[in-house]
Amino acid sequence: MPMRIIFMGTPEFAVASLDILVQNNYEIVGVVTVPDKPAGRGQQLQQSAVKKYALEKGLHILQPEKLKDEAFIDELKKLNADLQIVVAFRMLPEVVWNMPPLGTYNLHGSLLPKYRGAAPINWAVINGETESGVTSFKLKHEIDTGNMLFQAKAPISKTTTAGELHDTLMHVGADLILKTVKAIESGSYELKPQDDTQSIHAPKLFKETCKINWNNPAEKIYNLIRGLSPYPAAFTEFVDKNHQTLSIKIFVSEMEESNHTLTSGTVISDSKAFLKVACSNGYIYIKELQMAGKKRMLVEEFLRGFKIDSDFKFS
Repeated sequence: MPMRIIFMGTPEFAVASLDILVQNNYEIVGVVTVPDKPAGRGQQLQQSAVKKYALEKGLHILQPEKLKDEAFIDELKKLNADLQIVVAFRMLPEVVWNMPPLGTYNLHGSLLPKYRGAAPINWAVINGETESGVTSFKLKHEIDTGNMLFQAKAPISKTTTAGELHDTLMHVGADLILKTVKAIESGSYELKPQDDTQSIHAPKLFKETCKINWNNPAEKIYNLIRGLSPYPAAFTEFVDKNHQTLSIKIFVSEMEESNHTLTSGTVISDSKAFLKVACSNGYIYIKELQMAGKKRMLVEEFLRGFKIDSDFKFS
């Protein structure tokens, strides 16, 4: 009898893992994803990336509002799955993750127990790590703490952004999901407990996380910009001539460590090609940015339409 699998996921990151299972002819008896949500100016209903893929492949789709809903639980039971695979989805209640006889396995975007939590990819870059990876593990009560099956590593260079690491781990993770499912199918695998003493937390990103503190060292600010690019993006603020506080998102930067006597946040520019900001031990050169309400642009394009006065300063 072929193994019956339920797949749970929402964003593009999860699609690669679902696709690799479909391409390898695994029986996906159900795909669980979030309900359609209104988005954009027209507030039209938007489908998740996983739903769009599942519709293309003719897979059975479930979109519960609440994961403890009795009708949803009953429908899951009727699918009679042997295994559940979870990639970038919501926190599951025990009645769901404990249902299939072979268990429920999750793909996490870090080398557990490092970077447990909601934003592992961002925090690995923000903290200046030189490598990251993905982990497949069996779900249990405490989030991201279950016994591990496999891990795969990926390097982080000095210029890698969170977006680039996301795309790398999406494909590395898909390969790991295939390896995980094949091992479970064959019954030849070993679960390894996580070492809680090595745990690092990767909490959800809030607006205050993303605001640049120009009193910090250049490398810390540079890593923050990389770790939040392209989304949600690091930002800084300034007060315009009308005494309004405006914000600028920064996507690409370079750093220079040097001694100076300028106040942190001081902006230096030739008004044509470069814009640098003083920090505690050097400068951050801004390369790509976005003003509130405007498109993302290169700094040269920004400077053509925005005058930098001699007393201009970021807060």
